[in-house]
Amino acid sequence: MSSANPPVLRDIIQEPDQEGGLRLGRVVDVLKRHVFLITGITALATSAVVARALTETPLYRADFELLTPLVTLETQIISTISPDALSNQSESVGVGLLDDTKLKILTSPRVLVSAVEELEKTYPDISYDSLKNNLTITPNDNGKTLTVQYRSDDPYKVTTVLEVVLQTYLNYSLEDRQNDIYRGVDFVNDQLPAVRARVNELEAELEALRQNSNLIDPLAQGDQLSQQMAQFTSDHLNLQVEIAQTTELYNDLQQELSRIDNEYASTSALAQSARYQSLLDQLLVVDSELADNLTVYVEDSPEVEVIEERRANLEPLLEREGVRVQEQLASRIRELNARDQALRESIATLDEQIRNLSTVTRSYNSIQRDLEIAATNLNEFLTKRETLRIEAAQQQTPWEILTPPSAPQAFSQTGKSSLLVGPILGLLLGSGIALLVDRVKGKICTVRELKDLTNVPLLATIPYNHLLEGSKASILPRYEATRQPIYFNEGVQHLDRTTGPFLEAFKLLATNVCQGGSQDIAKSFSVSSAVPNEGKSTISFYLAHASASLGKRTLLVDADLRHPTLHRLCNLPNEKGLSDYIAGDALLDESFVNLAVDENLFFMSSGSIAVDPAKVLASKKIEEFFQQIYKTFDVIIFDTPPLLGFADSLMVAQITQGLLLTVRLGEIKSSQLQQALDRLYTARVPVMGIVANGSREDDDSLYAYQQYYKEALEEDSSAILTPAINLSNGAAGK
Repeated sequence: MSSANPPVLRDIIQEPDQEGGLRLGRVVDVLKRHVFLITGITALATSAVVARALTETPLYRADFELLTPLVTLETQIISTISPDALSNQSESVGVGLLDDTKLKILTSPRVLVSAVEELEKTYPDISYDSLKNNLTITPNDNGKTLTVQYRSDDPYKVTTVLEVVLQTYLNYSLEDRQNDIYRGVDFVNDQLPAVRARVNELEAELEALRQNSNLIDPLAQGDQLSQQMAQFTSDHLNLQVEIAQTTELYNDLQQELSRIDNEYASTSALAQSARYQSLLDQLLVVDSELADNLTVYVEDSPEVEVIEERRANLEPLLEREGVRVQEQLASRIRELNARDQALRESIATLDEQIRNLSTVTRSYNSIQRDLEIAATNLNEFLTKRETLRIEAAQQQTPWEILTPPSAPQAFSQTGKSSLLVGPILGLLLGSGIALLVDRVKGKICTVRELKDLTNVPLLATIPYNHLLEGSKASILPRYEATRQPIYFNEGVQHLDRTTGPFLEAFKLLATNVCQGGSQDIAKSFSVSSAVPNEGKSTISFYLAHASASLGKRTLLVDADLRHPTLHRLCNLPNEKGLSDYIAGDALLDESFVNLAVDENLFFMSSGSIAVDPAKVLASKKIEEFFQQIYKTFDVIIFDTPPLLGFADSLMVAQITQGLLLTVRLGEIKSSQLQQALDRLYTARVPVMGIVANGSREDDDSLYAYQQYYKEALEEDSSAILTPAINLSNGAAGK
């Protein structure tokens, strides 16, 4: 027997992916489900097209072609004149005769009224609206040619109308060409006064600018000022260098003269003074004589005193000469500073003149440029006016006939293509309505859709069986009437074409969930659904029975304390069960029973209806309950309430090793499944997988099952036993 602590189950739950649109496989599934709706709409559309084709009146059509000019004379005028020369009141004219505007003119009352008046003589019932509606104008070859087509139920009327319309368009082309020329002349005459006034205005502005600024050519004057500025700037830089050098000499001389030792000053300024150098040479000679006499005479001798007296007379002279040189340098510095100030003022004056000249030059150039443009435009207008006068005197060529009106040809409005379009449109419309209906319902109908909506593993697909369609009560009479146990070993002769695959699906589910030795195989798990009536209780019952038939001691617990139903499937009273054991009103051995259908299958009902089921499931005694049943059973299956609206399923799943989610195909909405998965993801509940219930699809496994047993029965119809229960089942349950 296994230990009390449950093995760790691998958490496979992940947040569901969001689909960005319909996949091709899902679209095909939707179309298959609504094949009758699509067929009906397609049949209606096809019938409508065929009925129209059978009842329509035959029509006739013919056409003619005209050669038209590309550009009018007025547009040629516009294309050669700068937009800057046009006044604000200039007329905007398109380039190209067969643009949308011109095509509207050709079908406007302005052109067609004359044709209607002519046709009324032969066909009094014709009107402008009827003529326009049956007349088609198509430009070809980039607007170089024009195709005019007319249709009617009278072939003679088609010919007559086209002849009148052709003559009307030829007359219009001639009138329009003449009108173009006259409009061009009027346009030029309207623009000439404004252009002349503009030229005169600019010339006056240019003359006033020259007089106010006292200049003739701003460019020449600007060059002159630039040269003066360059010369003054160069002189100022040289003067700055000279001032710096003179100041440095002055400072050096002042420092030398202020020395208190007996050393003689020897700066470069004094070296350039001949008088100072002469006195210095004399003083050096006296010093040499004094040195020579001191070697012969004593210091107080008359000879030495005479030499010292001569030296004393030379020293004041040398000192005064140094002061004179210093004053001379100071005077030079003052002179240089005065020149520097004068140069600065001159440079500032030139700079101001240059700035003023720049402003004047910009104005001058702007006026000169506008004047040149205005003068050019004036010359263009005068030239075009003369050209237009010459053109007006010539005979203008109207549009040319490329193809005269053709013979009327009968045609059908519906046509063969329309007969094909009807079924196609009906098919597309029916498909669109089918997709819309399916999208509005939002239900999951196929296994493919279920797999596309979530990445949770699909553990089994339970096929649909009509014997249990929509009601859990259809199972009950078999229990009450026969009181026979349910076996998974009845003969194949007792099974119909759907019961066998139905039972084999539970065998597969039990193998996937309950068998194997890996720690990833669940020992205890709960079974739930997003909403009621998904078949979770029926699946819990048959899954437990299948697990027991595989040799596993299996306990089926009805943990739906709100609306229990498993006791009715087992044909047992709901007396003592889970809630009674938790409340302490029953012992564990008294709370579950061994079902007669299999010695390994045990069942615990929900017990007395609890006032607060969540409180019962949150009781501490539930842990003791789990420890006990883990010691006794190999597999424990809990049938729990739906996920949406109740917390019971989450509470049970969190204390088991996972949750098995039941989904009834064709009933549950994708939004409901999404909400259920979101709740499981938020609560971090491991989802073992999904069971698709009530599948109506014919898959390969169903075909293989039927083919296998068909061949077996042909060999020996009495010797083969198949896994089955003595009960026809389908998608049902709570």
